[in-house]
Amino acid sequence: MAGYPLTSFYFHVAISGAGGADAAFQEVSGLGSEWDVEEVREGGENAFVHRLPTRVKRQNLVLKRGAVDHETALFVWCAKTFEQGLGARIIRNNIVVKLLDPDGAPVLKWSFWGAWPVKLDISGFNAKESEVAIETLEFAYQSMDFGYTKGASKQAKAG
Repeated sequence: MAGYPLTSFYFHVAISGAGGADAAFQEVSGLGSEWDVEEVREGGENAFVHRLPTRVKRQNLVLKRGAVDHETALFVWCAKTFEQGLGARIIRNNIVVKLLDPDGAPVLKWSFWGAWPVKLDISGFNAKESEVAIETLEFAYQSMDFGYTKGASKQAKAG
């Protein structure tokens, strides 16, 4: 399977301090990074502007899933963070997202260090529809690193 494209639906999320069953999500987003760019105009030079990198911006990590029993370790951590406000220390946990190859082996890995919940939302309710209630959890974090996992196959790296 040389050069096969990875599918986006086969992934795994692990959150320190939360049980394995509590980390099953239908959607992950916020994995991007981008440079801030400063434009510097040179005196007497009107043909171009110098564009210089300043710092890397990262998005918040967003996890979505069907709403579950709110007695879970993950939900309790998130709710407690919001309920106690700034009067208490915010508990941070690490979150790891792995994209898996067709055999279930991790290929790409994003590690979010020192994450804490900044948004907790449950979709609106509508008696005319029979949709699952969706819970959205959004996290800010101290730092993030990304790369191929140690066991990533050569085919995935070639693609």
